[in-house]
Amino acid sequence: MKEQKSFQTESKQLLDLMINSIYSNKEIFLREILSNASDAIDKYKYLSLTQPEKYPLRDHLIRIVVNKEERYIEVKDNGIGMNKEELETNLGTIAKSGSKEFLAQHKEELKDKDANIIGQFGVGFYSAFMVGKRIEVTTKKEGESAYRFSSDGVEMYEIEDIDSSEVGTSVRVYLKDDEEDIKYSEYLEYYKIESLVNKYSDYIRYPIKMEETHVEHEYDKDGKVIEGKDKTTVEDKTLNTMIPLWKKPKKDVTDEMLHEFFKNKFNGNEDPFLSLYVKAEGMYCYDALLFIPSHPPYDLYSENYEKGLALYTKGIFIQEKCKELIPDYLKFVKGLCDCDDFPLNISREILQKSPILTKIASNLENKIIDKLKEMKKEDRERYDKFFNTYGNYIKYGIYSSYGMKKDLLEDLLLFHSYKEDKLISLEEYVSSMDKDDKTIYYASGKSLNEIKLLPQLEKYKKNGKDVLLLDESIDEFTLISMFNYKEKEFKNIASESKEDLSKEEKDKIDSLTSEHKRTLDEIKKGLEGKVDDVIFSDKLVDSPVCISTRNGLSLNMERVLENQPGAKEDEENAPKAEKVLEINAEHDLFKAISSLKDDKEIQEYGALLYDEALLLEGYEVKDKNEFVKRLNDLMIKSIH
Repeated sequence: MKEQKSFQTESKQLLDLMINSIYSNKEIFLREILSNASDAIDKYKYLSLTQPEKYPLRDHLIRIVVNKEERYIEVKDNGIGMNKEELETNLGTIAKSGSKEFLAQHKEELKDKDANIIGQFGVGFYSAFMVGKRIEVTTKKEGESAYRFSSDGVEMYEIEDIDSSEVGTSVRVYLKDDEEDIKYSEYLEYYKIESLVNKYSDYIRYPIKMEETHVEHEYDKDGKVIEGKDKTTVEDKTLNTMIPLWKKPKKDVTDEMLHEFFKNKFNGNEDPFLSLYVKAEGMYCYDALLFIPSHPPYDLYSENYEKGLALYTKGIFIQEKCKELIPDYLKFVKGLCDCDDFPLNISREILQKSPILTKIASNLENKIIDKLKEMKKEDRERYDKFFNTYGNYIKYGIYSSYGMKKDLLEDLLLFHSYKEDKLISLEEYVSSMDKDDKTIYYASGKSLNEIKLLPQLEKYKKNGKDVLLLDESIDEFTLISMFNYKEKEFKNIASESKEDLSKEEKDKIDSLTSEHKRTLDEIKKGLEGKVDDVIFSDKLVDSPVCISTRNGLSLNMERVLENQPGAKEDEENAPKAEKVLEINAEHDLFKAISSLKDDKEIQEYGALLYDEALLLEGYEVKDKNEFVKRLNDLMIKSIH
């Protein structure tokens, strides 16, 4: 007996929406059908425990059948099945979820049971119409009659009585004809089915099986196929692994297992810097596997790079990269997160914003940072390699948060030490300071070699004080965002300041300034527009001159800002360092200059001092011709 009926929702538009608009990717249909099959088995297993007299225990599996001649793909399960009324209710009514209704009916009994039912929206079945022109559902409940539901997904469906003894449900999708830009036939290929199961449904807890037919040809001596000599073999293959690594007890998961998972899942050739298994229980329950690759992804520094963790719910793959789970400064972290409570949208493709998501993201961030601190403490050599690879991202975490993440990240920072000639932490710097010291000194520049040439370092070397060498563009901005470390303030040794001088030293400089006022004024006059002041230095020991800055913006920071995108177009409004030419009053060169009677000659020598200071700072002289001419003129005068 066959009955033809209209879908209970009266809108053809709603059916079109289910088929064409909710899902962004056509291949999702197989995930949805397999998830429904898993739900059906879960329901049967539960009833076999509560009503064993009606639902006998049996082994469960899901089988995929491909028929290339008739162009259909079929998914069979031996789960609970449906009777006629349930067919009409669950498939004849769009957005009616049988799984949700089952959960509601057995809410109390299921409270402490492992009922991992997935379907909640009642629209997954209709995703099959994205690839199918007709769908047939054959189903039977234990002890009841069998039925077949069929529809072309337009406005009508048919339900008929059939003869069948198989308990469970079979969903057969007859594929649409190939189009110019869409090849529906690819869903009939074994490799495609395997790849979709591996991608979306690998961790469904029941075996997903499929028979694969392989044909081996026999060839003659000329390499031609011998007709009638083909050898056909059929392999009954299990396509899914069923139990995900992150669902195993934590005590049973070794580092070797995590490393192997990383290599297989994320195409790594080497063990990661860090492997972390998180199993959280409490208000929010979730599992996560997190990895830091030993080599950064090739496109990590590209603006098109997409961060995020793979997202699973109840073992079902939902989203390849959930960016909300990882902060920008940890964008290099790979991994996945599985949570039963994630609030998904109706297509199960997009995660909705939720306090759950925010809380889990914060927990994962803290877990990663704690693990890095542990690595730094227990395996410093390995941590140094990590920091050389990803350290700028840790600095970015502080800088981009305007110092808000300082307490979380500051002990992960490493910088080159001038005194020890290696990477040290801020904690190590402070521990080597004299008790009365209140300042952490640093110098910045384009490279370590250039920074080591800075004349300002001479004083600190003489006094046995360490200086951090900041050779990355972000370094100085990071320290400025932090303000201090353990109440020790940061200070650039190239900043002009007399705060650290004793009264005796200040008086000496004031006396020298008064004595050589004419010389300083003439040098300043010759450098008008290039420097804001010319003073005697308290920093220099052997070198005659250096450049310092005032008001917080260093020469290095000015250089970094000048190289930012768009800076050249708005050069007039770009921030400029307030430059000060500092002169070593004890140097023979200054003593010689100060003895000159010709003001113009003093200005010429002053210009050379300025260019020399720029070169020592690692900058090029802008007007090379003028520099060479001035140098040649002065050499000629000295010879004569």
